[in-house]
Amino acid sequence: MRDTVLIALYALLGAGVAGLLGAGTLWLLRRRSLTASLTVVAAVAVTAMLAGTLATTRAMFLSAHDLSVVTTVVAMAAVVSLVTALLLGRWVVARSHELALAARSFGDGGHFTAPVGPATAELAALSRELAATSARLTESRERERMLESSRRELVAWISHDLRTPLAGLRAMSEALEDGVATDPGRYLRQIRTEVERLNAMVGDLFELSRIHAGTLSLTPARISLYDLVGDALAGADPLAREHGVKLVGDRIEPVPVEVDGKEMSRVLGNLLVNAIRRTPADGTVAIAAERSPEGVVLSVTDGCGGIPAEDLPRVFDTGWRGTHARTPPAGAGLGLAIVRGIVEAHQGRAVVTNIPGGCRFEVVLPAAAS
Repeated sequence: MRDTVLIALYALLGAGVAGLLGAGTLWLLRRRSLTASLTVVAAVAVTAMLAGTLATTRAMFLSAHDLSVVTTVVAMAAVVSLVTALLLGRWVVARSHELALAARSFGDGGHFTAPVGPATAELAALSRELAATSARLTESRERERMLESSRRELVAWISHDLRTPLAGLRAMSEALEDGVATDPGRYLRQIRTEVERLNAMVGDLFELSRIHAGTLSLTPARISLYDLVGDALAGADPLAREHGVKLVGDRIEPVPVEVDGKEMSRVLGNLLVNAIRRTPADGTVAIAAERSPEGVVLSVTDGCGGIPAEDLPRVFDTGWRGTHARTPPAGAGLGLAIVRGIVEAHQGRAVVTNIPGGCRFEVVLPAAAS
């Protein structure tokens, strides 16, 4: 028993020295290839066995013949271990190099394609993460491209919408200043109309900038949908009469919601104005409010004739008008973008679908706690 303990101690001492030397070598080679590290690990294992054997031999526990036999066995094991470590290291390095080249492709704006062939579990997991990241980057690039396109359209349309009334205001003010206006009262009324239009446009731009900057401040309060919709219908009624459009709101459930009344009134107002302007005379715009499994659904249905399927994903984009015309009723293309921003700030969502003869805009909001 005593000899066994001594042999274990001598073997542990020799293996410990080999292990410390191997750890130091690995530290020095920490920035080198994985092949070098695997080779060192294999060499440490063999050297630790040899060092323990030599230590026990020095303590007279092994004969010269036994030492020769053990040394030969260890030498053969060393050859096999080192060759295996080199082959494994080169294979892992090759897979890593292929993965690095594939990763570089989507870093340069392309798509990531995982290298073919077997790989270690860690490299396979890394490939899956890179593929997922590539998909998210592609989606982000596409979203950024669409946003940039929307911004350019918005700048062009806003520039036109500002230039036209400003030119009219300048002409009318010069006519009034020179005293050549045949009907000064009509000129003043027209100036006021154009100023109000410009003021509304600037207000929409300011609201949209707050939404995009994340600084839209909400003051939620418990409100009945019946009251909210009633106020919106009353505000849109004059415009509906002017366009010869019938407003219908006969499916309004008195469901309570926790919303900012002012902002949600703006949402409903924008939806109703958009629907009225797009619905031909003698058409109908209907608004409804009801419970659903997802919460509370506010819907506005118009008679615009429908939106092309390729344009449906862009309806709520900044600057989208659904037409290339830069004159009313196209507007500045901000109303529906503001609708989506305000609704999402309330943790809701806004969607649009085509129905026979028109469109249905839906605003889904969380139901108020009972």
